[in-house]
Amino acid sequence: MHQITKGTWNGHETIIMHSETLEATLLPSLGNNIIRLWDKQAERDVLRTPAESDFDYYMTKPYHFGIPMLMPPGRIRRGRFAYAGVDYQFDQNTANDNHIHGLHRTQAWTVQSAVVEHDQCIVTTVFRTEEDANWMRQYPTPLELKLTHILKGHRLTQKLEMTNIGEQPAPFGYGTHTWFQLDSEPEKWTLQVPVSGIYELDHELIMTGRTLPLGEHEGLNKGQNLQGTNYDTVFSTGGQRPEAWLTREDGYRIRYAGNEPYFKHWVLYTRGEANEIICVEPYTWLPDAPNLPFDQDTTGLIELLPNTPVELVLELDIIHP
Repeated sequence: MHQITKGTWNGHETIIMHSETLEATLLPSLGNNIIRLWDKQAERDVLRTPAESDFDYYMTKPYHFGIPMLMPPGRIRRGRFAYAGVDYQFDQNTANDNHIHGLHRTQAWTVQSAVVEHDQCIVTTVFRTEEDANWMRQYPTPLELKLTHILKGHRLTQKLEMTNIGEQPAPFGYGTHTWFQLDSEPEKWTLQVPVSGIYELDHELIMTGRTLPLGEHEGLNKGQNLQGTNYDTVFSTGGQRPEAWLTREDGYRIRYAGNEPYFKHWVLYTRGEANEIICVEPYTWLPDAPNLPFDQDTTGLIELLPNTPVELVLELDIIHP
């Protein structure tokens, strides 16, 4: 039975979507993050979930929990670029005076609707960047963002619609930093993800413009055991379907996929040697995309034309053995 209930996290209202097998907790007022995905059948947390005691840490780095949205993802050299005659200057928030992980942090989203219909939970939320002075200071083209969460059975779908409500074209990049739990048993998990090459990073962890062969990571295409892996790596899909599979040795599987042609890149991150988590991060644009010597088809930079919506879709499925 599908239903929607409400709860709280550190005094902030949460919206909880329920299906027969999953329970997804959304935190609209602090970044619109799915902070928990509880698998009722397996009785496990699928994602890294913030405890009440993690409030201060969450407010500093909200992208370290759940399914945080990165707009845009990755680093931008010195936080600076120009597009369609407009200069953009993002805050320099790394040790090297670069920018990382975009302007979306803990902004409050407006819940437009929360309904159960046709055996699915549907929660639609809206955020207008022109209402955020700090955002507009860095990205002066106003956007309307609408994110719809749909929970049906074993699938959680997120649909992000971006609309440029300004007067000139604007560059857009999107990704998630999704924290999948490995339950401190990486040896039991295998990751299969379509990749064709590795984007070389310089000493500041920014793209050099070169693509390297997969080498020891070739196994990702057929399934690579996570024991002993250590990822902070940017991969190209090489035009392959952006669909990742995380499989436990007993047949428990997680599918994570984005819509084509937008999701062109993956970042894998284990925070040191894989143990508790692996972040499987689908990106539309390559970090530092506006400054790279590639065309937009390669970088994945999405040009938002005025009053022309673009929709990005991510699906997360849990398949039980």
